[in-house]
Amino acid sequence: MTIENNSPKNFAQSPIVLIAPFFFLGTAMVAMKAIISDTTPLFMAGFRLVPAGIIVLLLAAWWKLPQPKTWKAWLWILLFSLIDGAMFQGFLTEGLVSTGAGIGAVLIDAQPLVVAILARLLFGEFIGLWGWLGLSLGAIGISCCGLPSQWITSLATGNFSFLQNQLTAISWQSLIQSGEFLMLLAALSMSFGTIMIRYVRQHADVVVATGWHMLLGGIPLFVLSAWTETNQWNNLDSVGWTALGYATLFGTALTYGLFFYLASVGSLTSISSLIFLTPVFAMLFSYLFLLESLTFIQWIGVVLTLLGVVMVIQREKISEKLFSYADKSDSIANPN
Repeated sequence: MTIENNSPKNFAQSPIVLIAPFFFLGTAMVAMKAIISDTTPLFMAGFRLVPAGIIVLLLAAWWKLPQPKTWKAWLWILLFSLIDGAMFQGFLTEGLVSTGAGIGAVLIDAQPLVVAILARLLFGEFIGLWGWLGLSLGAIGISCCGLPSQWITSLATGNFSFLQNQLTAISWQSLIQSGEFLMLLAALSMSFGTIMIRYVRQHADVVVATGWHMLLGGIPLFVLSAWTETNQWNNLDSVGWTALGYATLFGTALTYGLFFYLASVGSLTSISSLIFLTPVFAMLFSYLFLLESLTFIQWIGVVLTLLGVVMVIQREKISEKLFSYADKSDSIANPN
């Protein structure tokens, strides 16, 4: 028996269920940013994954979900653990050291663009004109939120020489040490993880695989933390442990479980595009609790991102309504 059989038929279409993973992910970013100076990034990444994986596996055992039995299942889970577990969380927490919670969440949201292309190539998922327009708006919105404002201004005013000089001054060393670049690597890792869940699901229960991928993905992060970091928890107080607990339980266990369940049964492009909501929640709560403010250009980016979400999610309905409207107009114009 799988969790799909125990779930209501319209579970995956519930607006609350669809939005919940991205609300928890955005607010978990704020919680992590608030305590990042009191702990270390790799320890935080491991702490997010291992306890969350144990929780999910215990729930899977309670639901009597089947454990992986074949070597192909374990191979896919191990690959899933490396890419979407260790790499995604590692890049995310390392990048969070030098970027704000809201901006970091925005940069991770480059993920749906990669997912949409891969889903189209691998699974033939429909994107259509409105889907591509929505994804393009999302990309522009992300750029407005994440790129330096001078770059956006120079691009808008046609001052390409300034932009060229800025790009030329970027070195590989500075790029690797850049929090923004690490966030984009996290987005790329999550993109491949989102695609990979379709293959994992062919060999293992999606909830069980999600639990194992968190547990196994967190172990190398703890090993790297023990090897390269010090004072991982010495400065954490009760508030800090509570924030870590929230990031683990809600921002990881519940978020991963819901997200990959939805990705396994629904449209990859639609589900992954909902992650555009993550920076909205992250920016709102980082403003309220961390006093991180947005520039005018960043607010434009937020608006464009939301518009992109609506267009991608409603792309088929928009096309149907336009075709229906065109047919009615043609019938009125040509009654015979």
